Amino acid sequence: MPIFNFCELITACLIIHIHLSWSLPEIIKIGGLFDVTDQIKGAGKQETAFRYAVERINYNKDILPNSRLSAQIEKIAPRDSFHASKRVCHLLKSGVAALFGPESGTTSSHVQSICDALEIPHIETRWDPLHRREGYSINLYPSPQQISQAYLSVIKEFGWKSFTILYEDSAGLMRLQDLLKTPTDSDIKIVVKQLNSNDENKEILREVKQSGEIHIVLDCSHLRIHTLLKEAQAVGMMTAYHNYLITNLDLHLVDLEDFKYGGTNITSFRLVDPNNPIVQGVVRNWMLGEKRFPGRHFPENMLIKTETALMYDAVHLFAKALDELDKSQVITTKPLSCRGMETWQHGNSLVNYMKLIEMEGLTGKIKFDSKGLRTDFELEIVELKKDGLQKVGSWHDQYGIQFARNFTETYSEIVESLQNKTLVVTTIRSPPYSMYRESPERLVGNEAFEGYAIDLISEIAKILKFNYTFKWVDDGAYGYKNKETGEWNGLMGELLAQKADLAIADLTITYEREQTVDFSMPFMNLGISILYKKPQKKPPDLFSFLAPLSLDVWIYTATAYLGVSLLLFVLARFSPYEWDNPHPCAEEPAVLVNEFSLCNSMWFTIGSLMQQGSDISPKAISTRMVAGMWWFFTLIMISSYTANLAAFLTVE
Repeated sequence: MPIFNFCELITACLIIHIHLSWSLPEIIKIGGLFDVTDQIKGAGKQETAFRYAVERINYNKDILPNSRLSAQIEKIAPRDSFHASKRVCHLLKSGVAALFGPESGTTSSHVQSICDALEIPHIETRWDPLHRREGYSINLYPSPQQISQAYLSVIKEFGWKSFTILYEDSAGLMRLQDLLKTPTDSDIKIVVKQLNSNDENKEILREVKQSGEIHIVLDCSHLRIHTLLKEAQAVGMMTAYHNYLITNLDLHLVDLEDFKYGGTNITSFRLVDPNNPIVQGVVRNWMLGEKRFPGRHFPENMLIKTETALMYDAVHLFAKALDELDKSQVITTKPLSCRGMETWQHGNSLVNYMKLIEMEGLTGKIKFDSKGLRTDFELEIVELKKDGLQKVGSWHDQYGIQFARNFTETYSEIVESLQNKTLVVTTIRSPPYSMYRESPERLVGNEAFEGYAIDLISEIAKILKFNYTFKWVDDGAYGYKNKETGEWNGLMGELLAQKADLAIADLTITYEREQTVDFSMPFMNLGISILYKKPQKKPPDLFSFLAPLSLDVWIYTATAYLGVSLLLFVLARFSPYEWDNPHPCAEEPAVLVNEFSLCNSMWFTIGSLMQQGSDISPKAISTRMVAGMWWFFTLIMISSYTANLAAFLTVE
C-alpha cells in the first residue's frame, strides 16, 4: 500500500510538472509607447487606460489565470523617430510580447517596421490616414474610408445640396475624401476652406456667412471646437438656420452649454457612449485608482476620449487572443535584439488569433477582417438638444444609416422648438391675400395687415403656439434670380438673407425657386389647363388600307417590284440553265423555251409579295439569288404592314 501511494505521488508530480512546463510564463511583459504630450487632464490619459486595463486583466481570473501582465511604459516625443526606435529596441530586449502605440503617425511607422522585422504584434489605437495594415499590425480605430462614408451617408440623408468644409490640416482632407468626390456623382456644390492655425477665424466665417451657406462640415481637434463655435456665434452663424456636421468623434468632451438653446443643428458621430453604464463604471474605477497617487489629479466629471477607450479595448483583445493561443501551443517569450536576425516564433499566430477574436468593448463590437482593419462596427449619430448630446441614430459599416426617431418624434421636436418663438413673416401686397387694413385710426404692427394669408398664419400660430411679426417685402417683388450675380430679390431674397423666417403670398412654385427654398403644401392651385377639341372619328375611306404605310413606301415598293421583275427576266435570258427542252423525247430539239418571260417574271414577283407563291421556279444560281433576296424583302414588308394595320385599326 505505501509503495502504491508513492507511485501515485510521483505520477501526480510528473503531471503537474508537464502542465506547468506547457503553460504561459508567469509574467508576460507588454510594451506601451506614449507621447510625452499625453498629459491632458480628463481627456487623453492613454497611459492610464493602458495601466488600468492591465490591472483589470490581472484581477480577472477568467483570462490568463496562471499568468500576469506587466506593463512596460516608455515616453517618446511625437516626431522623434530616432528616440522612438531606441525605446522600442529597449523594450524588445526586455522580452515584451506585444507593443501598443504610439499616437504619432511619424514614429508609428518606424515602430511598425521594427515589429514586422522581428514578428512582434503591433497594436494601434490612432486614426491612420494611410490605413495600410502589414502582417503584424492591428488598428482598432476605424479606417478613413469607413469614417468618410459615414459622413457622406448623413449628408445624403439630410439632403444637403451644398455645404462648406472647414478643415484644420491636410489630415482632415483625407478624412473627408469621400465627401470631396460627391460633386462628380451628383449636383452637390462644395466649398473648401482651411482654418487658421491660431484661434482667429472670424474673417473666414464671415466669408462663409456672406456666401449664404448654412450647411457646414467642421473638421478639427476637439480642443478647438468650442472656440470655433463661439467665433461662429459672434458673426451670426449659430442660428436655427445653420446646420453643422462635426467630424470629430470626441464631441462629448466639448462644453456645449453655450449652444444648447440657440436652435443650431449640431450633428456628430461617436464611437464611445459616455452614458453607457459599463463605460461609466470603468471611468469611475479609473478615477478612484488615480486618487491613490498624490501627484495625479483627475476631475470628478472626467469623460473618456475615443483613443483612450480603444487602448483599454486593445489590451483586452490582446489578452483574450493570448489566452486562446495558449490552449493550442506552448508559448514562451524571449528577449530580442534589433540588430539580430532572430524573431519571435509565436508572433504570427498571436496576430492571427487577434484577427479572429470577436468581443464587446467600450467601443462596441470589436471584429477584424483579414487585413487587420476593423469591421462590423457601429457609430452613434448624436445631435445637440436642450438636454445635451442625444443619440438619434446609428451608422453601421455594412447596413448603413438608421435613424431611431420616427415621424411623430420629429414632428414633436419641431412643434416644441416653435413654441413661444417669434417668427418674422414677410409678405407682399396682393389682394385678397395680403392687404392694408382700412381704418380711420393709424394701425401699427400686425394690426395693419389683413387678408387670407394673414388669417392663415394666425390660425397656424394658434395650433403650433408661436408668435409672429408681419412685414412688407422691401422691394415689392415676389423673387427673381439675377442670372449674372446669382442673387435673389423680393420674398426669396429676404428668406435667403435671413431677414425673414417665413414668407406667405400667392407665390408661384417654380423649379428654380424650389431648388433654393422649402415650400409648404400650396394653399391654392391655379387651375391653368390646356383646352383642345376632342377628335371625331371620320368615316372609313376607300383607300384606308393604304394608311399604315406612307406614300413614299408604297412608291418604293412598287418600284422595287418592277425592278426585280425586270432583273429576273434579263438574268433568265442570259443564263443557259433557264432554257428548257419543250419536247423531252427529242434529244436535240431545234427550239428551247424559257419560262421567265416578262409576264411570267412579274407574276412570280407579285405572287411572292402576296405570300401566295407561283408554279414557276428559278433554276440558275443568279435567278435564285435574286428570288431569295426578294422573298426576304417581302417577308419584312408584309410583317411591318400587318403590325401597322392592327395598330391603325385599334387607334381608329
